Amino acid sequence: MFYFVLVFFVILSILVLVHELGHFLVARRAGIWVEEFGFGLPPRVYGKKIGETIYSVNLLPFGGFVRLHGENSEDLIKKPEKAFINKSPLIKAGIVVAGVIMNFLLGIFAFAIVYSVTGIPREAGFVKIEEIKSGSPAEAAGILPGDIVRQVDEIKISSNSDFIANVDAKRGSEVNLLIERSGDEELSIKVSPRKDPPEGEGALGVLISDSEIYYPPIWQRPFVGVYYGFKEAIFWGGAVILGMFNIFLNLFGGVFPKDVAGPVGLFVVTREIAKVGIIPLINWVGIISVNLAILNILPIPALDGGRLLFIGIEKLFGRRILPKLESWLHVVGLGLLVLFLIAVTFREVALIRNLGIEGYLDFLSQQTPQ
Repeated sequence: MFYFVLVFFVILSILVLVHELGHFLVARRAGIWVEEFGFGLPPRVYGKKIGETIYSVNLLPFGGFVRLHGENSEDLIKKPEKAFINKSPLIKAGIVVAGVIMNFLLGIFAFAIVYSVTGIPREAGFVKIEEIKSGSPAEAAGILPGDIVRQVDEIKISSNSDFIANVDAKRGSEVNLLIERSGDEELSIKVSPRKDPPEGEGALGVLISDSEIYYPPIWQRPFVGVYYGFKEAIFWGGAVILGMFNIFLNLFGGVFPKDVAGPVGLFVVTREIAKVGIIPLINWVGIISVNLAILNILPIPALDGGRLLFIGIEKLFGRRILPKLESWLHVVGLGLLVLFLIAVTFREVALIRNLGIEGYLDFLSQQTPQ
């Protein structure tokens, strides 16, 4: 159990530190005094000042933070020219968004590693039989896993949709399949698609695939991996946005959202993925990192999106919101988020207690968009 707890905290630390590194680098570039870059959360255990910045190691061993001079208040500003609050809205927006961008880039990097190792899925241009259901027409006709379907009644087949449409058109009658077996042998097999197949099975009772795994040359894999990693990050970003939209609809409708995982849920899923291997774990890091990027850009006080909202108001009206008012709104927003997180955690604990770990994982998989 200690190993899985350690893995979980390492993943959380990487996600948060990468996020804070984005704020740190852009703030330094903009000439803002970064008072402290902390590893872990206070209280401080050790700190060393290098230049103007204290680099600290803190007691709570996960995540991190960046403390910018004049970030939330005009009080106690010692260097006005290096204070965050005195910079232009464009510079402040760049610093705020930098953390989100870094999490999105981490997601792309994680997915790129996965694709570079496991290969790139692509359209095969043919339909391959992956599995035969017991007692199905396909089994009775002698079709085997690994067979490639080239034609259905003289019609050339190149995709799953082609195969399904042409087979379904012949339900209740006989159809002729041109099969390629073992790479060189061609067979003509007659089979009768069922009119009313069992639930979860098709007319022939086969599991098919029209994709294959492609392994580019080693030198190309990082570039191809980044391309497909970007596409994967966009896909998960869209899925997260859709999920967030549904969550807010449920909340405004007075319904507690079901498809939300808090700290307990994340730990349980991370533990199960860590049992499988390092590559699935890296893929999971990519998914969480994209989730974190989307979550942080939401226009909610205490999140980066909330700060960005106030910066946008400042730019629109040409004047800042009172720093103390903004700081108070961020505190309120943080309090509401913590309360929501506590509610999610209690719900997760109750579900695990009632369903068990396996039942809880099944429950989460049913809530995940397919």
